[in-house]
Amino acid sequence: MEITRTRPSLYGEIAHGLGFWTDRSAVHEAAAQGRVLQLQQLIEGGAAVNIVAVDSITPLHEACIQGQTQCVQLLLGAGAQVDARNIDGSTPLCDACAAGSLECVKLLLEYGATVNPPLFTFSPLHEACMGGNSDCVQLMIDQGAFMEAHDCHYGTPLHVACARQHYNCAKVLLNAGANVNAAKLHETALHHAAKTNNVDLVELLVEFGGDVYARDTLNKKPIQYTSVGSPCYLCLEFYENTPLNLQQISRLALRKALGTRACEVVFKLELPNRIIRFLSHMPPPVIELPSLSDNQDV
Repeated sequence: MEITRTRPSLYGEIAHGLGFWTDRSAVHEAAAQGRVLQLQQLIEGGAAVNIVAVDSITPLHEACIQGQTQCVQLLLGAGAQVDARNIDGSTPLCDACAAGSLECVKLLLEYGATVNPPLFTFSPLHEACMGGNSDCVQLMIDQGAFMEAHDCHYGTPLHVACARQHYNCAKVLLNAGANVNAAKLHETALHHAAKTNNVDLVELLVEFGGDVYARDTLNKKPIQYTSVGSPCYLCLEFYENTPLNLQQISRLALRKALGTRACEVVFKLELPNRIIRFLSHMPPPVIELPSLSDNQDV
C-alpha cells in the first residue's frame, strides 16, 4: 500500500528539519488516543492508514508508542505497513518495545514485523531493555533478536539494561547467553553497573562471568567508578581479591561452551535437580519447616 503524506507543513522545510509535531491527521489522533470507534469509522470511510506526518510517523507508530492494542489491531487489519520507518529509522516494533506493550509486540510479530531491522541505532531489543519490560525482552529473544546488536552510542542491549538499572532485563539477557563482557569503547556492562552503584547488578554480572579487572578507554576498572567504602566498592573489592570457586568456574565454562543454548540444554541433562538449578542460576528451592504448633499433640 502506498504511503501518502499530509498537507505541506505551515512552517515548511524548517519545521520538518527540526522535527516539530505538526500536520497530525485525524487517523493519527484517533490511534494515539485509543479512540477505537472513531478510528474504525475513519478506516471504513476510506482514510489512509499509512498516511505519514512530520518525522514520517504513521498512525501505527502512534498507536504503538501509546500501547493502544485495539488500535494496532485495527490498523494492521486495514493494511498498515508493519515495518514502516519514521525519520529516525525506527519501526512500530521499536515503539511497542519502548512502551513495554507486550500485546502490541505480539500483534506486530503476528503480522510479520522484522525482529532485527537493519538499524544503526536502537534495535527493538535495545528499546525493550531501555523500557525495562523483561517480558518484552524475553519475547524478542525467543523470536531471534540479536543480543549482541550494537548501538553506536549505547552499546549492546545488556549495556542499556545495566545503564538503566533494569535488573530483570539484564538477567533475562544473561540467562539467554548474552556476552557479559561485551565492550562499548572498552566499557563493559559491569562499568555501567558500578557507575550506578547498583550492588545487585554487580553481583549478577560477576555471577555470570563479568570481568572485574576490565579497563575502559580511560584505563579504569569498574571499582574506580564507585565511592571508596560504598557497598558497590566493597562488593567489587571482594571479587577482585577473592578468586571464584571451582563450582563457579565450572558453571561459567559449561555455559560458555553451550552458548545461547545453555538454558535449553541444561534441563535435558540427566543431572540432579539441585545441579540443574545451580547451572541455570536459579535460587535453591525454599523449604518450609513445620511450625511448632503442627508438632504439638492435640
